Amino acid sequence: MISLKLKQRFTGQFTRNIGWLGIAELVNRIFRLGTTVTLARLFDPHDYGLVAIIYTVHSFADVFSLRAGIGAKIIQAEEPQLESICQTAYWLNWLFCIALVIVQCLLAYPVALFYEERQLIFPICVLSLMYLMFPIFMVQSALVQRENRLKIIAICTATQSIISNLIIVCLALLGCGVWAVVWAMVLSTPVWIFITYRNHSWRPSKAFTIEQWRDITSFGSSMLGIELLDKIRLNLDYLIVGRFLSIEALGIYFFAFSAGLGISQNVVNAIISALFPYLCEVRDNLKKLRERCFSSFKTIAMIIVPLVLLQSSLAPLYVPIVFGSKWNSAIPILMIICLSAIPLAFTLATYQLLNSVGKIKLTLQWNIIYTIVFASTLLLAVRGGVLSVAITVLVCQILTLLFSTWATQNTFKALD
Repeated sequence: MISLKLKQRFTGQFTRNIGWLGIAELVNRIFRLGTTVTLARLFDPHDYGLVAIIYTVHSFADVFSLRAGIGAKIIQAEEPQLESICQTAYWLNWLFCIALVIVQCLLAYPVALFYEERQLIFPICVLSLMYLMFPIFMVQSALVQRENRLKIIAICTATQSIISNLIIVCLALLGCGVWAVVWAMVLSTPVWIFITYRNHSWRPSKAFTIEQWRDITSFGSSMLGIELLDKIRLNLDYLIVGRFLSIEALGIYFFAFSAGLGISQNVVNAIISALFPYLCEVRDNLKKLRERCFSSFKTIAMIIVPLVLLQSSLAPLYVPIVFGSKWNSAIPILMIICLSAIPLAFTLATYQLLNSVGKIKLTLQWNIIYTIVFASTLLLAVRGGVLSVAITVLVCQILTLLFSTWATQNTFKALD
């Protein structure tokens, strides 16, 4: 009986999608490990701090492309409206992304001034070129996910990872510094254009149209708020550590995140990417939705918990061997950050459930409350140093499980 249940759990559509995305993330992790080892040997904490700032700026700007919100609307759309929404989404993508290039370039100088690092200006400006490529493939990518063909997304992810990490390693060995990371991000993005165009027949019309802009922006604005708050929380500790401690302290903290949370975060991302279209597919069937939801939570627990505990416990062994003894001070931070992946996985899964049944405003309201609490506690914790910040991040993530439990139970009570 137990073996039969395990077989059913690991042969379903959701698990197959996780499998494809998991393989992609494994490839990503293998190549990123080589990159992390290379950068750990070549970069000092100051260099890592600069990379952290560049990544943070990109993360915030990327939210305003509305990539997640527009993509989610395409996945969720009713069939009669789908073509109109896709055409509108295509042109809205261009409007948002062109605006993003301009805004990011304008913000490059104030960001550099804030951190007193003028060498950040040009890398931040060059990185904005990525946004001019997004509209070309974003609709096709969302349609592939809508059709649950996540194997294609996995191929895109893995291929981009291989190319990006190879570029980083080569340029870093040539002494390009932070430019190695910037050029890798820009030059690897066209992979998505090539693969999605080969695997989906949808093409934009020549006529400019934003007929469904209200439907998309109303849905996308809530998603924008959620994702923006999410990015604030994911990067707020970087901003605070870099500003109130030092760029070197930020470098140590960012290394701990990159080397520690990387594997677990990749697995979590694979699961969450597969979960939303999987739940949307049965959102009108309460029984199947409940079954898929709780089955998915069990799958998350069976995969994430053992992986995270193993990685965290082995950190004192592999960090000095793989990355070098100069990063030993980051080991306690790395171990704590690893553990935060467990509550994070369940919280993100709960968001996907709420969004799939149209309760996106509840997700937004909770994120507003949680972000305020999170920011306040971090500002207090930074006085105790980077270890104190890491502990605070873990505690706050654990507290989100209370919301996840309440939200899941109340969602199904409301639908009964």
